[in-house]
Amino acid sequence: MPTEEQPTANLAVDPPGAETPGAKPANFKETVDAGANTASLLVDHGLDLDLGEDDVEVAGALVRSYAADAEQVDRAVTVPRVASLTPASLLITKKILDEYSHQVVRDSVQIRNMVTNKLIEEVDNPDPRVRIRALELLGKISDVGLFTEKREVTVTHQSNDELREKLRQKLQALKDVTPTDGTEVVDYFENG
Repeated sequence: MPTEEQPTANLAVDPPGAETPGAKPANFKETVDAGANTASLLVDHGLDLDLGEDDVEVAGALVRSYAADAEQVDRAVTVPRVASLTPASLLITKKILDEYSHQVVRDSVQIRNMVTNKLIEEVDNPDPRVRIRALELLGKISDVGLFTEKREVTVTHQSNDELREKLRQKLQALKDVTPTDGTEVVDYFENG
């Protein structure tokens, strides 16, 4: 609870992407970032930040909801809802989200390294099929790019008149289906 000497926290600031006051923000993470930045500025200018157990629980619930279904949380987030959060819960939520995103990157790098190391170990396997497959997969790693299939697409630009003429030629070729080997063509529809 703020006392008479402490400034109060008003976090009803529209985040980036909200062109009109009270408009729907771009997404949950950007809105939390904007609110946390505002809270940080308020702390820098004298707001006494009381970190309570409720703030940690609110931040945890928000992050769990966001991890479970980010799109649903993005649809549900509004500026008034984010503004109703305490500065402490906004700062904690931002910190968790930032750490979570860094953790995902670190985890993917670790998995990539582990898979590469396991493939390197399999290169010494006594079974030649396993060795060949391990070498093939190592060659397909994007950094190596030894066995990647590359396709070239050539685009030739033509004018409308050139395209019309080619189309006429193709239609004429389809229209002229007269046999050239002397075979007689019988029209079944002619006799009724």
